[in-house]
Amino acid sequence: MRPLAVLLLGLWALAQGLTFPKSTLYVEQGGKRHLLKVEVADTPERQAQGLMFRKALAEDEGMVFLFPAPTNGGFWMKNTLIPLSIAFFDRQGVILRILDMEPCRADPCPVYYPLAVYQGALEVSQGWFARRGLTPGARVGGEALKLWPK
Repeated sequence: MRPLAVLLLGLWALAQGLTFPKSTLYVEQGGKRHLLKVEVADTPERQAQGLMFRKALAEDEGMVFLFPAPTNGGFWMKNTLIPLSIAFFDRQGVILRILDMEPCRADPCPVYYPLAVYQGALEVSQGWFARRGLTPGARVGGEALKLWPK
């Protein structure tokens, strides 16, 4: 989706008082499981809004983006006020790539591309994956994945 279209869709979503389903996820690797409370972005409107305009994100919270089909599109941080890390994962929950993203308040904002085909993405406070020693190959699982669009 083009950045302007995403921005407009996000602003429309905010005006509608968009809410997100709440659920739980875990990320596991090397026999260790790390739990998160997540909001689920499972529609184009929720995905466009994402974590825009949020002033804080607790250490054990995040947002998971679930797409109905594989994609290779990028994410941007327009109107996102907090630094984030994002893990792109496949339909089986295997993390393919992890990136750190910086807030952006004015155009042009960079687009963060995973350079991989993915079907889900998990955004958390920047450094969350690194602080836990999580790397590509880790696995995402949990109740939130039951909300995957068909």
